[in-house]
Amino acid sequence: MNIKTKYLSEVEITENKIIHFPVGLPGFAEETEFVLLDLPENPIFQILQSVKSYEIAFVVTNPYQIYQNYTFELDASLLDSLQISNEKEVAVLSVVTLKNPFKLSTLNLKAPIIINSNLKQGKQYILNTEEYSSTTSIVPAVSEGEVK
Repeated sequence: MNIKTKYLSEVEITENKIIHFPVGLPGFAEETEFVLLDLPENPIFQILQSVKSYEIAFVVTNPYQIYQNYTFELDASLLDSLQISNEKEVAVLSVVTLKNPFKLSTLNLKAPIIINSNLKQGKQYILNTEEYSSTTSIVPAVSEGEVK
């Protein structure tokens, strides 16, 4: 099927690539189907694109590529709702807020997007800790990979 996208014009996707968010994303409860699209020649960032609404798309990245020491525990209700049985099924993404210049861009480490990559089920998970921020610098300020 073809979908219109915010950043990549029209793209062809297959049904098995659609990630289902049963309760949507915070602020977008009606948006329950998204697809991850690669950015040409950019292996670090992807687009989490709504299948239904072309104007709803988020730049995302695997936060571990920038902050290797980023850790948190998933609670039992999230594991159950996404039917996660082992950590190999889990994909973690952070929403990126792009700014100009790029070094001022931020990552949302406070509310990662958790995806069961086998079942294509996802949910944005708000961490109950003050350790991480929704506006963490995309450029680590301390020694490489340390979150502060």
